[in-house]
Amino acid sequence: MIVTTTTLIEGRPVREYLGVVTGEVIVGANLFKDLFASVRDIVGGRSGAYEGALRDARTTAFEELTSEARDLGADAVIGVDIDYEVLGQNGSMLMVSVSGTAVKL
Repeated sequence: MIVTTTTLIEGRPVREYLGVVTGEVIVGANLFKDLFASVRDIVGGRSGAYEGALRDARTTAFEELTSEARDLGADAVIGVDIDYEVLGQNGSMLMVSVSGTAVKL
């Protein structure tokens, strides 16, 4: 399945628009990751724990998006948008949301 942020795929005209598809994932940051990230922020450097959690959430959101598109019979998802939001009390959760238009090429 082709997934792209562009609104067209060069040389592959859209034959049919099937509708908007989405994938959303909300992840909570646990206490140990938060503690490790705080120490890391003090001494500098990158927080591998947060980067890994963010990467996993994004991957899962894209899997949901493509699964929904596949269920509609799509060949591709175009115009994909990726959003990140901090949720919950004290920003304790992260939401990754992806959306796009499922199409037949």
